[in-house]
Parts: sequence; structure tokens; C-alpha cells
Amino acid sequence: MQSPSASIPMWVKLGFTVFMCVLVPYYWMEYGPTNFIYFCDIALFLTLAAVWTGKPLYASMAAVGIMLPQVLWQVDFVGQLAGLPVTGMTSYMFDSDISLLARGLSFFHFWLPILLIALVVRLGYDRRALAFWTLTAWAAMAVGYLWLPAPGDPLDFTNQPCNVNYVFGMSGDAPQTMMPQAAWLTMMMVGLPLLIYLPTHFLLSRLAARRSIAEPGKSAVLVS
Repeated sequence: MQSPSASIPMWVKLGFTVFMCVLVPYYWMEYGPTNFIYFCDIALFLTLAAVWTGKPLYASMAAVGIMLPQVLWQVDFVGQLAGLPVTGMTSYMFDSDISLLARGLSFFHFWLPILLIALVVRLGYDRRALAFWTLTAWAAMAVGYLWLPAPGDPLDFTNQPCNVNYVFGMSGDAPQTMMPQAAWLTMMMVGLPLLIYLPTHFLLSRLAARRSIAEPGKSAVLVS
């Protein structure tokens, strides 16, 4: 019987691995190790694990966590190309002061969700992804809130990430002032699973409806 990993083309495995071998050292030197606490970067490592092991859980977690936000990135990027930006979140991709390498690496925000959908369709969708990704996201938000710089804090170096995963508000210039910071963090930790992860979970379940994932100690679960 063919292993799940064998069902993923070798060119996908090697291509994604080469990409990661370029991105990881570049981001580490340019932004520091805390950059990898961003949800999208966590998703990259989960995807790397998925393409080499063929385990649906890794691809499913990454897809649950970043698919909907990255669709917004895609829409804004296409809007920028057409001169009709939606949020302006991808304006940096058209900033000539930012190196072409940095912008090229950041383009993973566009194609990663497409790759993840393909992996979920090929490998199946593991329903445990919703709970596992939620726990991962909570841990990342807690680290960002407790130990990483808030907007306006002094930075150790120019490109040090601050307000990682928006735990202090949606602005990179100053913390939000609508409510106590602990209340904002709580809202994020409750709101993201309910408004982003849960709808994505249902969508992916339908997308991979013909696949079944056997959970430890249980019979195969039909994803529907």
C-alpha cells in the first residue's frame, strides 16, 4: 500500500524544502527568531512536516489557522495590482525600498493556502486540527503578549517584530485603547477560534468529504 507521503509529488517536497532553506535563515537574520511565532510562519513549518510525513493533521492544522486570513491577503494583493487595494495590507509588496528577495519570500502568503488546500484534498482532513491549532494559536498569542514588544516599545534591533499576531491591537504604531489589554487578548483568543478557525474547519470538512482519518483508539472518522 502506498504511504500518504508517497502520494505527494517529489517536486513539491523538494521545492518547498528549498524554499524553507532560503526563508528560515533569511528571516532569522533579518527579523530574529521571534518572527517564527507569527501564525503564518508556524503554518510553514507544519506544511513542511505535512509534505514529508504525509500526515493529514499537520496540513489540516495549518489550513485551519491561516486559510481565511491569507485569502484576505490574496484579495488585497490582486486589488493592489488592479489599483483597487482592499485593506492595504500588501502595499509593502510594491515598495521598491524593500528588497526583491524579501518581497519574493513574502509571496508565500499568496500560494501557501492554495498548497494547503491541495494537501488537504489529497491527504484528507483531520478533525482534530481545530483543537490542536487553537491550542497552538493560544500559546503563540500568550508568548507575544507576555514576552514580545508591544507597539511603541523600544526594539533591540530595527526589524524586531512587535505586536506579533496583533495581541495588542490592529495597529503597529500604538496599542489599542478601546478596552483593557487583557480584555483585547481574551477577545482575540475567543474570537479567532469562533469566527475564523471554526468556519474554516467546517469548510475544509466539506472540501475533503470523501476522505476519512482514523483517530487513535477510534474507528475511521468520515470527514463531512
